[in-house]
This record gives sequence, structure tokens and C-alpha cells, in this order.
Amino acid sequence: MPRQPRRRSYDQHCAAARALDLVGDRWTLLVVRELLAGPRRYTDLHADLPGVSTDMLAGRLKDMEGAELVTRRRLPPPASASVYELTPRGRDLLPVLRALAAWGASDLGEPRPTDAVRAHWYAIPLLGPLAERGAGIVQVTLDEGEFHVRIGEDGSLSYGDGVYGAGTGEEPDARLRTDAATCRALAGGETTLAEAIESGRAVLDTTVRAAGVR
Repeated sequence: MPRQPRRRSYDQHCAAARALDLVGDRWTLLVVRELLAGPRRYTDLHADLPGVSTDMLAGRLKDMEGAELVTRRRLPPPASASVYELTPRGRDLLPVLRALAAWGASDLGEPRPTDAVRAHWYAIPLLGPLAERGAGIVQVTLDEGEFHVRIGEDGSLSYGDGVYGAGTGEEPDARLRTDAATCRALAGGETTLAEAIESGRAVLDTTVRAAGVR
């Protein structure tokens, strides 16, 4: 029998309340955000969730396993680590995160002095614009770092081992260079990717490989 989540329930016969029973705790959806990049070790999750305590992260992961949002598996030799990864039900939270990101985009603004920044956190607002350009792997370079986005043949966001990932990843089909301000403008609907490219705020190189994003 799977472990039952330790969260308290709202005890309301309402779909929204049931959903919040499972994912409404602090840090849970941000763990999902990180695992949408594919399987991650505990230490990697902790590094990319600045501000979370080790006890809190361990508790959230245990709750998420109990709710069947996350599974843990041991990597084969010679690796000696375990990784966490989303279940299909956990991956179904991608539209929720995209909607939350779109809703919160107008409040994002410039980073505050206390804000941590990771380049791959800008992947979510770019998923829609990049999906419109076709299938493939797009390498994105910002001053803050690099990440890659995977787009399926049908325009879906479930291509390869994860929706997006930090770093260079696999050989890309295209490369996009832009900046965080442009990502925020895209997230807030202030510009489109085509407009950003036309104005020089973004540069898209589609000559990397013969297939993919055009």
C-alpha cells in the first residue's frame, strides 16, 4: 500500500480543495517545477530551491511520494545515488504551473536584492512561444545561464526526459539568445517571440541542425 500523505485536509467536497490538499503546501509546486526538468537527486533539488530547509524538502518529497506525484528510484551502477521524478499525475501539473506563472507575470518586475535567480526558471514563460515554432530541442542562453526546452512533434511539452532542463543538455535543433527582461516581457504578454527577434532583443539560430525549430 502506498504511504498516505501527511497533509491536513480542508475536509471540503470540492475539487479545488482536494487539489490544494495535495499541492497547496509551501514548496510543493516549486518541487514540481524542478522535476519537470527530469529526474533530480536530492542534493540538486536542494541547490535549486534556495531557502528550503533539508527537513522541509525531505518532508515535502515524502508527502509527494505518498500522494503518488513523485517516485524515487536508485540509479544503476556505477552511480550510487537515488533520483526523484514525477509520475504521470505529477507531470499533469505543468498546465497549473504555466497558469500560475502567467497570472503572476505582471508582479515579477526586476529581481529584488534578496531574490535568487536560476536561468531555467525562465523556461516556463518561454514554453508557449517556443512550442509555436515547431518540434525539437531549443538551447536558450541568458546572462544568468543556459537551459534547454524540449518540444514534441505534436507541439506537446513532454519531449524526451523532461520538459526543460538546466544547462546545455542534448545537441539542440536551434539556439536562442536573449535576456531576462525579454523573458519577463514574453511572460507578461508585452511582446511576442517574433517581435523580440525582429527588434534584436532575441536572436534565434535555426542553422544548428537541419530539423526542428524553424
